[in-house]
Amino acid sequence: MSWNRSAHEDFQQTETVRLPYTDRAEAGRVLAGRLAPMGLDGAAVLALPRGGVPVGFEIARRLGSRLDVLVTRKIGYPPQPELGVGAIAEGGVPVFDGELLARLGLGEDDLARTVEAERAELDRRVAVYRRGRPLPEIAARPVIVVDDGLATGGTARAAVRAMRERGPSRLVLAVPVGAAETARSLEAEVDDLVVPAAPWEFRAVGQWYRDFDQLTDDDVIAWLDRAARAAGGGTGKG
Repeated sequence: MSWNRSAHEDFQQTETVRLPYTDRAEAGRVLAGRLAPMGLDGAAVLALPRGGVPVGFEIARRLGSRLDVLVTRKIGYPPQPELGVGAIAEGGVPVFDGELLARLGLGEDDLARTVEAERAELDRRVAVYRRGRPLPEIAARPVIVVDDGLATGGTARAAVRAMRERGPSRLVLAVPVGAAETARSLEAEVDDLVVPAAPWEFRAVGQWYRDFDQLTDDDVIAWLDRAARAAGGGTGKG
């Protein structure tokens, strides 16, 4: 199933895509094709590192925009850190899964130390990736938040809420593939939701890519440098 949804139209089924994607670059080109007719030229393109950055590169190149990152961190359940109970994005406040916290018998205060540790790692990554540059100014302009997929949607939710606080004229969440239920749950968070492939049976993002290598900090920096060169040394529409 494939959906495009905006504030001005119903959540619609559109032409489906063939899965799995070859890699994140192909997924980005497919996604860029869906975004190109939407009147978003020059929008701020903010990719969630690490996996969203190669996807965002293709979108920024197609739209003539500058690529930057929006750093997020999952907040894990302390006895089982891989279980996400929330997330935090730079410039935003922690966003928790209230139902999951209730099932685990936890309150937000119980996670204060975990949140502090994730904030520290978030700040480290911001310093590494952006090297002193602030987030692009997005007030009164379109912004596209990009990732390589949606599983539970926790980090995406934290990201778009943080960006909503900055007053964009139009807030778009764009991912090549996502769990159908998660996509539906994020409708109300954004003005436009673009998900070319949204299977109902969804185990993990990586199952929808042939090449889903884990990226490093150095990979992210290399993609950002490549994007800056493509935009003329970072002087593009950013």
